[in-house]
Amino acid sequence: MAVVTQPDRPAHRGHRLTPPPVKVAAGAAGLPVLQPARLRDPGWPERLRALGCDLAVVVAFGQILPQAVLDAPARGSINIHASLLPRHRGAAPIQWAIIRGDRTTGITTFQMDAGMDTGPILLQAPTAIGPEETAGELAGRLAALGADLIVETLARLDALTPRPQDETQATLAPRLKRADGVIDWSRSARALVDLVRGCNPWPGATTTTTGGTLTIWRARAVEPAAVAAPGTLIPHEGALAVATGEGALVPVQVQAESRRAVRWEEYLRGARLATGAGLAAS
Repeated sequence: MAVVTQPDRPAHRGHRLTPPPVKVAAGAAGLPVLQPARLRDPGWPERLRALGCDLAVVVAFGQILPQAVLDAPARGSINIHASLLPRHRGAAPIQWAIIRGDRTTGITTFQMDAGMDTGPILLQAPTAIGPEETAGELAGRLAALGADLIVETLARLDALTPRPQDETQATLAPRLKRADGVIDWSRSARALVDLVRGCNPWPGATTTTTGGTLTIWRARAVEPAAVAAPGTLIPHEGALAVATGEGALVPVQVQAESRRAVRWEEYLRGARLATGAGLAAS
């Protein structure tokens, strides 16, 4: 048995070389650790095969593994993926499930092949997405659910019949970029709340004010009391909301450039923004 994880990388102040958490946990359990820079490099399939393992369990490894690596264990490789495949194949399934307005997601275990999350499904466990749940919060819940499901998968492996994925239902969930968090105020308030949740904790949903970039970390959709162009500040229950293409958005927690995150009301007290001011894409 062995643990394969990413190399130590610079982190924290001073950029000191820091081991990945998986390496730390493996060391505490007394397991040998391998840290290849790239599993596509020559010699790694042979080195993994020499371990004599029956099965590999792959979790968020961060590299597309070649078929020779997947086939190195006698019974192949199993992946734990944070969506109900074939929906949301790719590096950011949790974030895109929220951004796209899904109300249910889950965990899938499947037999790996050379494609990106395309192998036959072993088990799935669905879970509802909370109406205010952020990507970071959902990731914590799915991590626990995934741990339980892989244990069940391994216990039942001999009795499970892998089933092919329905390619007609496949969607992609590529790695998020900072540009994915830029707010387009012409969209509906509900869609923008989902964007805010899906981009928390990274990259953050951003807009531009007269004072610079503003990151919105939490928000809620409301019915506006006034009609205005998307991105315009309008009155709402004694405070301000932002008009959108459909409905209005009330920021709940925001963060100005180089400042700490604060409540929207606190931000407004120092921002000198008033009804009629406009916000724009950052």
